[in-house]
Amino acid sequence: MSERESIKQRIELLRQQIRQHNHLYYVLDSPDLPDADYDRLFSELCDLESQHRDLIVPESPTQRIGGKPLVGFKSIAHRLPMLSLANAFNNEELADFARRASERLSHTSELTWSCEPKLDGLAVSLEYQDGVFVRGATRGDGQSGEDITENLRTIRAIPLKLLGGGWPASLEVRGEVYMPIAGLEKLNAKARILDGKIFANPRNAAAGSLRQLDPKIAASRPLSFFAYSVGAVEPDSLPAGQIELLLQLKEWGFPVSDLIKRVDSLQGCFDYYEDLTAKRDDLAFEIDGIVYKVNDRQLQKQLGQVARAPRWAIARKFPAQEKSTLLEGVDFQVGRTGAVTPVARLKSVDLAGVVVSNATLHNMDEVTRLNLCIGDTVVVRRAGDVIPQVVRVVQTERRGIEPIKMPSECPVCGSAVKRAEGEAVSRCSGGLFCGAQRKQAIIHFASRKALDVEGLGDKLVELLVERELVKSPADLFRVQADTVARLPRMGEKSATKLVSALEKARETTLERFIYSLGIREVGEATARNLALYFTELDKIRQADHEALIAVADVGEIVAKNIRSFFSETHNAEVVDDLIQFVHWPEIEKIVDENSQPLQGLTFVITGSFAAYQRSDLKNQLQQMGAKVSGSVSKKTHCLIAGEAAGSKLDKATELEIKIIDETQVAELLENPESFWQQVG
Repeated sequence: MSERESIKQRIELLRQQIRQHNHLYYVLDSPDLPDADYDRLFSELCDLESQHRDLIVPESPTQRIGGKPLVGFKSIAHRLPMLSLANAFNNEELADFARRASERLSHTSELTWSCEPKLDGLAVSLEYQDGVFVRGATRGDGQSGEDITENLRTIRAIPLKLLGGGWPASLEVRGEVYMPIAGLEKLNAKARILDGKIFANPRNAAAGSLRQLDPKIAASRPLSFFAYSVGAVEPDSLPAGQIELLLQLKEWGFPVSDLIKRVDSLQGCFDYYEDLTAKRDDLAFEIDGIVYKVNDRQLQKQLGQVARAPRWAIARKFPAQEKSTLLEGVDFQVGRTGAVTPVARLKSVDLAGVVVSNATLHNMDEVTRLNLCIGDTVVVRRAGDVIPQVVRVVQTERRGIEPIKMPSECPVCGSAVKRAEGEAVSRCSGGLFCGAQRKQAIIHFASRKALDVEGLGDKLVELLVERELVKSPADLFRVQADTVARLPRMGEKSATKLVSALEKARETTLERFIYSLGIREVGEATARNLALYFTELDKIRQADHEALIAVADVGEIVAKNIRSFFSETHNAEVVDDLIQFVHWPEIEKIVDENSQPLQGLTFVITGSFAAYQRSDLKNQLQQMGAKVSGSVSKKTHCLIAGEAAGSKLDKATELEIKIIDETQVAELLENPESFWQQVG
C-alpha cells in the first residue's frame, strides 16, 4: 500500500470515529470518549487534511460544526451560525493564534483581549423581540438547533423580559446553560436513592435536562445560565467592545460571569490563565478552559471565520479532568464505620496534573449501574480535590469479562460482610473486632454518653491503637500506667489519671454499656429501652427478632442490626472479654402490663404542634408501652397529625389508619386506655 493510500485510509477512519462520537455527544447526550481523547482525534484529522488539502471533502467533520438536531423537537435555523472554537493547549499555540490575527489585520500594536471562563454546559440561543423572550434553541449543528423554548422558560436565571431600556428591537443573546456542582451532587444523590439516571458531569446534566420533552422535568433541575455573546441583532447599536457588550447585557438582566476581564496584551492573557487555574477548584461551577476574544467587535467582523470557527476567538483548554484508562482490578476498602467500598485499581494515567491509579466506585449498585467488568476501558474523572471516580465504560473498546463481586468476608478482619435491606452500602459486621473500625469503636466506647472515660481523647486513642497497645475496647482495662507514661505528650501524672478514670469506668449501667458497643442505630434512648425491657445483657444477646421489635423504639431495621451484631462471632468474643472488666447493678423489671396501656400499638407522629415538642410526645407514648415509628405502614395503628402533616397523612388516609389531631392528644395522654377503647 502506498503512503498516500495509507494516509487516505487513516483520514477516513478518523472521520468515522469523530462522526460516531459527535452523534453520541450532540444527539444522544451520551459521550463515550473524554474531551482530551476527542480533541486528539480531531487535531490529527485537521493536521492531515491541512497537509493533504485535495483530500478534504464537504462532509468531513472539520467542515461542519456538529451533528444533527435531536428528533422530537422542532428544528430552528439560526440566523447567524453558532460557531465552534479552535483550541490552544499552551502559551505557544495561543501566541501563534494572536500573531495570525494581528497579521490579518495588519495590526502593529498589541490587540486588546476579552478573557472569559469557558463554562462546561450547553450552548443556547435566546431571541428577544422588543425586550420579551420569544424563542430559544440549542446550538445543534451550528446552522440549526432544537426548539427548547419551554424548557428555557423554566430557568430563573434567564430573563423573560429585559430590565431597563434601550435594547434593540430584535436581539439574540447567546450563552451557556449549566448546572452548579452542588446541584449535580444533590441531583445524583436523589437519583441513586430512586434508582434514576446518574449524570457523569454537570455538562451532561444540563444537556439532559434541557432535552426533556416535559418542561416540568427541566423546571425541577438546578439549572442556571451565563450570557457570553450575541447573535443576530437589529438594529445593532450595541457597545463596540466585547467586555462592554457583556456589561450591557448584565444591565438588561442577563447573568454574566464575574470572572470576565479585559487585558491589553498577550502577557495579560497568560496571566489570566494562571489566575483562573488557581481559582478553578473553588468555583461553584465547572469550567474546562478560557475563551479569548479580540475585544473590538469591529475587528471581529474584519477577521471573519473559517468553516467551523471564528478567527477572532480561541479556547485555551485546561488539562483534562476526564481520561480513559484500563481497569486492572478492584480492591475493597473498609472505612471506620465498617462500610466496605469498592475501589478501582487503574493503569496509571495523568489527570489534571495528578497521576491517578485508583478511583472510587462508591458501592456495588454503582458497579451494576456502570455494568463494569475487570479489563474494561473506563473513563475516569477528577474535579478539584474530589477523589477520582469511574464515570462510564468506553463501550466501543469493551473487553472486560471478569465480573466484580462484593466479598462475603471483611478483607481486614474476616467477619461477615452484610448489606441491610434498602441500603446501598455493604458493611463489615465485626464492629468491635475489625482493625479498620478499631479507632472509631474505642473512641465511641469511651465517649461521655457511653463509659465516660475522662482523659481518653481521640488523639490518645489513635496513639494507643497505632502502637498496638489496644486492639479492642477490653484492652483499655489492661493498659498499665508506666506504658502510657512513655507515649508522646504523656507523663506519669497523666497516665495515672487515665488508669484511674478507666478503673472508675468499670462501674457503669447496662444501658450505657449497650450504647457503648456502637451497634448501628442503637442510640441512648434505644439502649435505655432495651435495658429496661430485658434487664439482663444475656437476654438481649439471645433475643430473637420478634422479641426485639416488641421493645419500644425498636423497629425492623434496628432489630436486624442488633441480631447481626451479637450473632457475629468476633463481636461476641469482645463482649465476653469486656464483661470480665465492666459491671453494672441489677435492674428490676419496672415494666408491667398495667403500666403499659398502649403496649402493642404503633404510632407515627407527623407535622408540628402548638403544645408539644414531637420528641416529648414520643417519649410519653413510649413510656406507656407504645412503639413510635418514623414511617406509616400497614402495621401502624394510629397517626398523630399536626400542622403541615404532608405525605404521611396522605398515606395513612390511603391505608385507612386511625388519625387523631392535637386536640385529641391530651385525652390520649391523660386516659390512654379509655381513649383508645373509644377510637381504636
